[in-house]
Amino acid sequence: MRRTVAILTGNPLSLLGMGLVSFVILAAALADVIAPYPGHAGAVVDFANANRPPGADYWLGTDVVGRDVLSRILYAYRVALGLGLVVLSIAPPIGVAVGLMAGYIGGWTDYVLMRITEVFLSIPPLVLALAIMGVMEPTLLNAMLAVTAMWWPWYARLVYNITRGEKVEGYVLAAEIIGASKAHVMFREILPNCVPAIVTKMTLDVGFVIIIASSLSFLGLGVQAPTPDLGSMVSEGTRYLPDSWWLTVFPGLAILVAVFGFNLIGDVLRDVLEPD
Repeated sequence: MRRTVAILTGNPLSLLGMGLVSFVILAAALADVIAPYPGHAGAVVDFANANRPPGADYWLGTDVVGRDVLSRILYAYRVALGLGLVVLSIAPPIGVAVGLMAGYIGGWTDYVLMRITEVFLSIPPLVLALAIMGVMEPTLLNAMLAVTAMWWPWYARLVYNITRGEKVEGYVLAAEIIGASKAHVMFREILPNCVPAIVTKMTLDVGFVIIIASSLSFLGLGVQAPTPDLGSMVSEGTRYLPDSWWLTVFPGLAILVAVFGFNLIGDVLRDVLEPD
């Protein structure tokens, strides 16, 4: 505990990361309370206040139909974190199970599972997501499925490499000698030694999921209007550059804050959970 506290308090970047992540999570959780105009997260128009620059009434300005940009960013954080939570609740278990079986059982199991994994890894993530979304209706649920389909192979490869090294260790051989089943060895002996790397990767991946989801929305294949989404807000704002610059700049900065914060937290967790 003392070592963990020393790492967290002794590195200014770790404090910055915790501050940014806390800000994003609180903004999403308390959007109903702190948003200046909660109703602007839905299908609302106020043409009398359309395209207003940042000011006292609208701190980050309004969009082309008069909706408050700040309020929509707060609710967009809720959508982004929800997407990340769902994807990282589905993809890692699938990838971990595949990696454990391929790495420990070996033989044809290894060959078949890892060849399938390599097929997915050979396709650029965004291209795979675009291909999936291209044949599906652009909804939030389908966006989650598309991102999940491209994310599990990275966990399979990570756990596979760790398992290949761990299965020759003494504690695994001892479990095999006393008659432990393969399932017991994989999930009770080897898996706990994979957890630090998995947790670190999951933390880093929250930011990457937000980027991929925002990219899909930017291209019109993700979350659809009127639901606020950071990617679609940036896309809509590009039509009115440079005059209405705030429509693009502030949602873009919101993406930067979230991704940068989770990346910093991931680096800190790596130092805490995987000491040299």
